[in-house]
Amino acid sequence: QVQLVESGGGLVQAGGSLRLSCAASGTISSINAMGWYRQVPGKQRELVAIITSGGNTNSADSVKGRFTISRDNAKNTVYLQMNSLKPEDTAVYYCHADVSRTSLGGSIRYWGQGTQVTVSS
Repeated sequence: QVQLVESGGGLVQAGGSLRLSCAASGTISSINAMGWYRQVPGKQRELVAIITSGGNTNSADSVKGRFTISRDNAKNTVYLQMNSLKPEDTAVYYCHADVSRTSLGGSIRYWGQGTQVTVSS
């Protein structure tokens, strides 16, 4: 079993910064992609940013130039540095880790419990 524990959410004023962390633990052979999604009530969960095991990244247009995703493979941890935050960034942020299945191939996506980010105007 794999657990993902997130930290770093909170309340911040517009223009401020926050750094989210997500650490994976448990039975892990290797992790492929890790990433962050966010969700507001009544809307679908949307991709914020994703990073491969090799360090390639992709992010939503709405956060480009403001958010940076990174990871520490030795610690099975992914980070999201959020700068120049806007009220529309307010959401619950969820991390995921795509853990390799050694016997069957492919991977299984595990999710964190979510952390609230609130940006006041």
